[in-house]
Amino acid sequence: MRISTETGSQPHVSWQNIIYVLALLLIFNLAACAKKPVNEIFLMPAPDVYDAGAIDPFTDFDPIKAIPYEGMLYATDRKPAEEGDEKNIYLNERGFLLRLGVGKLQLGDNSMTWEEARKISLLKNRSEKYPLKITEVEEIGILAESYSHFIPPEVSDIERPGKEFAAKINEKLAKSKHKDIYIYVHGYKVVFENPLLVAAELWHFLGYDGVFIAYSWPSTPKTLAYFSDLETTSLSAYNLRILLEYLARDTDAENIHIIGYSAGTRLVINALNQLALIYRDEHKETFGKYLRIGHVILAGSDFDRQLFGAYIDEGILNVSKDFTIYLSEMDKALSLSKWVFNRDRLGQKWDDGKMTESIAEWLWETDEITFIDVTDAEKSTTGNGHAYFRQSPWVSSDILSTLMYDLTPEERSLQRSREWPIWQFPKDYITKLTAKLVERNPALAPLKEQ
Repeated sequence: MRISTETGSQPHVSWQNIIYVLALLLIFNLAACAKKPVNEIFLMPAPDVYDAGAIDPFTDFDPIKAIPYEGMLYATDRKPAEEGDEKNIYLNERGFLLRLGVGKLQLGDNSMTWEEARKISLLKNRSEKYPLKITEVEEIGILAESYSHFIPPEVSDIERPGKEFAAKINEKLAKSKHKDIYIYVHGYKVVFENPLLVAAELWHFLGYDGVFIAYSWPSTPKTLAYFSDLETTSLSAYNLRILLEYLARDTDAENIHIIGYSAGTRLVINALNQLALIYRDEHKETFGKYLRIGHVILAGSDFDRQLFGAYIDEGILNVSKDFTIYLSEMDKALSLSKWVFNRDRLGQKWDDGKMTESIAEWLWETDEITFIDVTDAEKSTTGNGHAYFRQSPWVSSDILSTLMYDLTPEERSLQRSREWPIWQFPKDYITKLTAKLVERNPALAPLKEQ
């Protein structure tokens, strides 16, 4: 199944276009420099279904203290910093081996009680900032499966790190309502700590249920490193595939969900396609039984749409329960990527008339892949319109409702027109979604009704 059409020949590149692109790169680079400390972010706006406590996923006690390892699990194939490097834990360079560990979390200000922090975190529009910090990083060790003939092990007990990491996961799963693992894979131009912090944001609004793992691949926090980072995604996809097989084999997870963002979707897609090719003669039910990969969610996907179509032909949809791919026509980062490569990106909307009748017909019939247009979702165009999965309280509500309650697009109150097999956000989306969540679990009834 091919899900794109040719976009035409490469247009003539004028000096005006070059200057325009360089200006954009400069703007993006300046914006990237004006950041908080690398080990801290301010919590994203609360998903609309949580705003002002309409739905409250939290207990009455500090949830971090209930986590056996008191932090965020991570896997990384970055190169470790040298001893004595006080600024870095891992470098923005390839480390080849897959290292496992824990980043200790601090939620809110030290002066806040948990009840105060909880109330603030559930507000979409906050008068106070809610910081998330990584206070300490503890590496457990290298996953044995990532050693190779080119990088042999230098320790005798190569199985210990994998066993210890899996034991932490299983201990947390045993205490969780949902026995699921969630993996977040970040985009380009960020340092090691960023995916741990963003994963912590998402996990926060899941009520710290299940187990979250941040996958930190060696992206480089420089705009001009874009092309070298894209090559690195191919190598890191290999390690992500190793991680997925290990988690399926050695943990008690019932489902392993994956959230990929921007260039990180390249890792996710390529890792899953490797699995599709390795086990290409297996049925979808067999993948579900042994790999247990559940929802795969791709936001702002900087991936060639035609290549993804080729991967569909190779069986990638058999690997997971389903794919949810968010689209936007206002994503300026993907527009620039399309200009550079002259190829439609997976995270962009089809232009009118570009989707063929056969593709549309197939999309109407399948439930293995869902395309959702975020263009009309609240605050989806904030900034350059690329980070809507964090910045739009509607999109974050949709993602978390999928992960927490396993609702279909229709159950989440998304809509499709008769002419277009793409799901969209109606104006009364949050009202209907909140009602559906309360219907599923009356204990979540809005506080104002209690």
